[in-house]
Amino acid sequence: MDLLSGVSYQRLEGALHAASLRQSVLQNNVANVDTPNFKRSDVQFEQLLSQAMDNTGRSTIIGKRTDPRHIAIGASGSLPDAQVLTDKTTIFNNSGNNVDIDSEMTKLAENQLRYNLYIQQLNHDVKMMRTGMGK
Repeated sequence: MDLLSGVSYQRLEGALHAASLRQSVLQNNVANVDTPNFKRSDVQFEQLLSQAMDNTGRSTIIGKRTDPRHIAIGASGSLPDAQVLTDKTTIFNNSGNNVDIDSEMTKLAENQLRYNLYIQQLNHDVKMMRTGMGK
C-alpha cells in the first residue's frame, strides 16, 4: 500500500517540482542579466492548480487509479504541470533585456521560502503518518 500516492501528496509533489523548476529559471534570469536581448522567464503552477479547483475549495483533480477495478476518487481533471513562460513583451533596459535584478532576487527569496514551506509540510505529513502507524 503506497500511502504517499494520494491527491494531497500529488499536489505537494507538483508544488515541490514547480519550486525547483522556478529556482532554475530564476537563476538563469539572474545569470543573463547583462545578456543583450535576453527575455526573462518564470514558472506558472500555483495559478494552474487554483484553476483546477472549484470555488468551494474542493478538488477537481482525480485520484490515481492503478487498477481499473479501483473506485474513482474526485471529479474529472488532472494535476497540472508547471509551465515555463517567457515574457517577450517588455524591455527593461536599452539592450533589449527585460531582467530586473532586484525583482529576480526578491522572487528567488520568495521561492526559497515557498520551497521550505513545502518541505516542512511533507515532513509533518510523514511524521503524522508514522505516528499513526505506531513507528
